[in-house]
Amino acid sequence: MKQRSKSHREESTEVYDALKSCSPSFTGVAIFSAVVNILALTGSIYMLQIYDRVLSSRSIATLVGLSLIVLAAYVLQGGLDMLRGKMLARIGARFDEMLSARVFDLVATMPLKGAKHSESMQPIRDLDQIRGFLSSLGPTALFDMPFMPIFFIGCFIIHPWLGVMSVLGGVCIVILTLYTDAKSKGPSYELTKSAAERHTMAETSRRNAEAIRALGMLRFLANRYDEVHCRHVNDGLRASEAASGISAFAKVFRMVLQSGILGLGAYLVIQGQMSGGLMIAASIMMSRALAPIEIAVAHWKGFVAARQGYRRLQHIMTIVPAQDPRMSLPAPQASVSVEDAYVGAPGTQQPIVQAASLQLTAGQGLGLIGPSASGKSTLARSLVGVWPTLRGQIRLDGAALDQWESDDLGRHIGYLPQDVELFEGTVAENISRFQPEASAEAIIEAARTAGAHELILNLPEGYDTRIGESGASLSGGQRQRVALARALYGNPFLVVLDEPNASLDGAGDEALNQAILSVRQRGGVVIVITHRPAALGHVDLVAIMEEGRIKAMGPRDEVLQAVMKRNATPAPARPQQGAASAATLREVG
Repeated sequence: MKQRSKSHREESTEVYDALKSCSPSFTGVAIFSAVVNILALTGSIYMLQIYDRVLSSRSIATLVGLSLIVLAAYVLQGGLDMLRGKMLARIGARFDEMLSARVFDLVATMPLKGAKHSESMQPIRDLDQIRGFLSSLGPTALFDMPFMPIFFIGCFIIHPWLGVMSVLGGVCIVILTLYTDAKSKGPSYELTKSAAERHTMAETSRRNAEAIRALGMLRFLANRYDEVHCRHVNDGLRASEAASGISAFAKVFRMVLQSGILGLGAYLVIQGQMSGGLMIAASIMMSRALAPIEIAVAHWKGFVAARQGYRRLQHIMTIVPAQDPRMSLPAPQASVSVEDAYVGAPGTQQPIVQAASLQLTAGQGLGLIGPSASGKSTLARSLVGVWPTLRGQIRLDGAALDQWESDDLGRHIGYLPQDVELFEGTVAENISRFQPEASAEAIIEAARTAGAHELILNLPEGYDTRIGESGASLSGGQRQRVALARALYGNPFLVVLDEPNASLDGAGDEALNQAILSVRQRGGVVIVITHRPAALGHVDLVAIMEEGRIKAMGPRDEVLQAVMKRNATPAPARPQQGAASAATLREVG
């Protein structure tokens, strides 16, 4: 897959652009926050009027009038606060909607870049963390903080000492918050990492539950899981301890500050420097001034997680940039060529396949044989565009694979991997590759070509049978036949079958040979990788791979005879060379 050329130093702006696109909504939240913060003065003004006007005049009418006005202000404040919360929730949902497809692309692409399972799933968790923070009350602290000076100024107007005490208290809380962030950053990162490792191990154990139970591996894997789990718990303890002590001190400090300003106000009232109403008003103003800081502290853990997720997403999207649009190319119908290709596993530069070259034209079939670990499956993955070449090119009708859009290329390729993997859904959905516009005729045609039509009709609900996760309700042979039908769906030009008869019986082998013949008869190219000779009946070419190189290739009968003659002569050096190929050739002969 050809990626957008971008310097590793240049960070991706996709996450930032998604946030920026939400700026009109953030502007609305800011306006609502301004009104809410102005209305927050209601309590202070009401207390001031009660103490200094109502109590002195003993006017019930004034009390009732003021109370009704305050009630209306509180209702308006509550309504705006509710709308602000709903707007933030929708901002989080919009942000998720804009990046969800890109994040899924990362999850599906990162394993092909050599990423571990836990690393591949991290973008989803990061997106969830950012959306969760955006949808919480945490961002309201950011919008409320610009209005803190108004309340501090109000405290200074009431009395300078009260203003100084409020500002000093706010500064202390901010310092405590920043210290908490610095102290918890490392433990929070380790907690996220260990949580991903624990999830990966649990998921792997779930998927391989049968093998674990049958092979008596439960206790040993339980011990390994316990080690990972204990590390996760310890990381959680360190993260909690890093912040809990400071948070508890900050909470006590805020309560002391709240009582302290009342005490100072009472002293000033006794000294005749202010009224009782101003004392209560100053207490309310200071509480409102410190409220954004308190909200920030309460949601600090979510903020830290969202910030880490933001940075990770930016970094991952830089490493795995989105594919640039490609001009649509005509469907291939003439040739497949491999030109001096070197292929290695994702994330490595060590080639497994070296200097591979071959040329196939429409209607030809190639049998690829050789000993285990000779590079056959690696070459198959490169032929279908799953693993990119380190050097050299693979072309369809002269166009390199990286000149195609990924999904466009997939329509012209049929691939049956060595490890068959089906998806939760119906048999028909799996055969049609989950294309919503798939016709019943095309699905049945693919099933008939694969010799799986009668097999599928015998299932409880035929083509509408739900097969469960990974095709759990089907046998190994049934899964392989359905996967073969999926590979043949849409009559792709290039069909690559890796050990297609590993789980097939005699009838399955016959169906496979008929499928290979049908691909050739309609002008396609088929490549079959096998250790069993039954799959070589309808190919016209055979290639022998050994140690990552194509050692021989030509007409089937000529190559088979030449290799059998070579293996008939004992060679003291490299006695295992071509052993698997020789066994296959003897059976063919």
